[in-house]
Amino acid sequence: MSKSIQTIHHPSNTEFEIKKSRFIGATYPCATQQQAVQHLNKLASEHPNANHLAFAWRIRQEDGFIHECCHDAGEPSGTAGRPILAPLEGENLINVVVGLIRYFGGVKLGTGGLTRAYGNAAKMAIEQAAFQPWVEITAFEMEIEYSELQKLEYQLKKLHGQLLDQQFSDKVKVTVQLPLAKKQSLLGLFKTY
Repeated sequence: MSKSIQTIHHPSNTEFEIKKSRFIGATYPCATQQQAVQHLNKLASEHPNANHLAFAWRIRQEDGFIHECCHDAGEPSGTAGRPILAPLEGENLINVVVGLIRYFGGVKLGTGGLTRAYGNAAKMAIEQAAFQPWVEITAFEMEIEYSELQKLEYQLKKLHGQLLDQQFSDKVKVTVQLPLAKKQSLLGLFKTY
């Protein structure tokens, strides 16, 4: 049975040393590739003298496709990016980027050693993050009577949703956001126009 999809909401960091090489792992939540790159650029600017910044991410696209990307950052092919991506896949995490800084300590680790070091560093960084179930959110518009506005606000609070916008004319046109699984129960409570 596969694990349910998870994500994180707060960054986390970890650090360890192996054969004099220092590894710093950072895990960030991100909804887009652009956000992932911004986090990695910030991490790189915090460590301008690092030898490598390898990374991996898994980001869910609007169409539901999960875009995966990994980069070895100059390490031998397959020894950094892929081992970072593996624990993201193993925990079924999405909308997460993991960056690993390496300061070379003078002792070569070999391809097997590098693969293990990057994999362990990624696993440790990911373990520091607080996982949360991923919930698909939807936003949509509906028209209701003025008299139903208070009821709508109450129901949104119960369903973990929020009112994003409201426009008043002869009816109230609202834009709401809530977990997709709760959309039909909300719509069933209101006569929409």
